[in-house]
Amino acid sequence: MRRTTAVRVGLSALLVLGSLTGAGTALSTAAATPGPESSAPSAKLVSTLGRDLGLTEGQAKTRLRQEAAAMKLAPKAERAAGKAFGGSWFDADTGKLVVGVTGRQQAEAVRATGATARTVRHTAKELDAVKARLDTKARKKAAPAGVSSWRVDPKAGSVVISVRRGSEGDAAVRAFVGAAKNQAGRAGSIPVTVEKAAAQAPSTLAAGTVGGDPYYTGNVRCSIGFSVQGGFVTAGHCSGAGASVNGWDGSYVGNFQGSSFPGNDYAWVSVGSGWWTVPVVLGWGTVPDALVRGSAEAPVGASICRSGSTTHWHCGTVLAKNETVNYSQGAVYQMTKTNVCAEGGDSGGSFISGDQAQGVTSGGWGNCSSGGETWFQPVNEILSTYGLRLHTA
Repeated sequence: MRRTTAVRVGLSALLVLGSLTGAGTALSTAAATPGPESSAPSAKLVSTLGRDLGLTEGQAKTRLRQEAAAMKLAPKAERAAGKAFGGSWFDADTGKLVVGVTGRQQAEAVRATGATARTVRHTAKELDAVKARLDTKARKKAAPAGVSSWRVDPKAGSVVISVRRGSEGDAAVRAFVGAAKNQAGRAGSIPVTVEKAAAQAPSTLAAGTVGGDPYYTGNVRCSIGFSVQGGFVTAGHCSGAGASVNGWDGSYVGNFQGSSFPGNDYAWVSVGSGWWTVPVVLGWGTVPDALVRGSAEAPVGASICRSGSTTHWHCGTVLAKNETVNYSQGAVYQMTKTNVCAEGGDSGGSFISGDQAQGVTSGGWGNCSSGGETWFQPVNEILSTYGLRLHTA
């Protein structure tokens, strides 16, 4: 926030008053790597996670501890698998990271790291190659509107195409699925699975200007994602490079320095004029404001929470990674799918797992009354693209 006569209570959208600068000097910046050991989760975070995932207090505490361990272990286990790596996911039943491998020797190496090894038929590279061909096809010619998304499912060892309910019989949808199966067959009999998605098409979550604690650009309201050196990251569909940004109080914050949508859905905004950044995700009174300590990637199956200016704080689980989402404006690639709800105005907001930054809210379907699914753009890709450094505690 900028300097004002009335100090606003709470850390609004990751930005604080200049009067807090002294405290801010003790905070460091870090690249897209895990931070120090996580501190104990707050009682409210445990309670909220338990509410949203149907867990007892003890189960929620245990799960958070297990997920933190899985995030720390994942890079080491993937290195152990080498070229035989078939993807990884968190198994909530066992509380362990599971790594798919195509070779017996590599399976033993994975087990030696402490992860569970599971034999799979296809490597992650092979599965990703089939999905990449679908992405290329979509870049040349837009996918039919009846196709919501497509992704790799390492647990099932297949490429999954989500088709909107009621569109299964459309000629264009059948042609898209048929072409995918032909490509997968030529790549080594890789399975292609078709699943029914919501009848509602996925859409981005920007909103017209209304009250709350957001940022504004033109007549669009979005949410801040994570602080970086010199600014913050957010969703690309909120505005284009050069656009001016105002804060919750209407004062000038800065400008979009880079923005990409569709294809990607990310952007970064520089800040100045008395505003500075802090490594905080707003808890909106539901949970304490969360410190950001790094950006270790949570595996599929892990719990995750989202903060946004419309629906505030909600939690769920990671459903899939590297999913292509077919918005009406065009396809967006390499997204992560969750069952966390969101609504208009939440776009650009923070996805966080424990104290590790995960990504910025892009879009989805449904709402926080009846439920739905939401995708986010992974934060490490944004940091790498723009050469930014995440602001961490």
